Amino acid sequence: MSSSSLPWCLLVVCVLTVVQIYAAEEPKVLKVFNLHATDLHSSLLGTPDAYVEVFRAYGFLGRTEVKNNNHDPSWNEEFSFLNAHENNILRLEVYDSDINSNDLLGTCERSIKIGTWKHQCFLKKGGILNYSYTLEPLQ
Repeated sequence: MSSSSLPWCLLVVCVLTVVQIYAAEEPKVLKVFNLHATDLHSSLLGTPDAYVEVFRAYGFLGRTEVKNNNHDPSWNEEFSFLNAHENNILRLEVYDSDINSNDLLGTCERSIKIGTWKHQCFLKKGGILNYSYTLEPLQ
């Protein structure tokens, strides 16, 4: 084996090790729920018409309904994703729905951990998003 093929062999061994670890890991379910925002800011046109988009790692989980004319909206939706892994990134994006375009009010990102957690995220354009998630073994 030439010395130039050694890095490729090491890369293949590393990838196979990671695949083996994920294959041996017990499947888990990620649930995102209890979404509630406070003190949301809006454009000059009035109160926000807010909604949240939920992402896990590389996948889109869903979107809440739009809560019209509300600085402190709550959403009843629950989002679930099978085969989630600890340390995947959970991302929530809060938008103000407008006729011409939807304004991004802020983004929350977190590395998920096993268990049930409540978090608070300060949004870039003002306001706070509160949410909970659970990561647990598939039953």
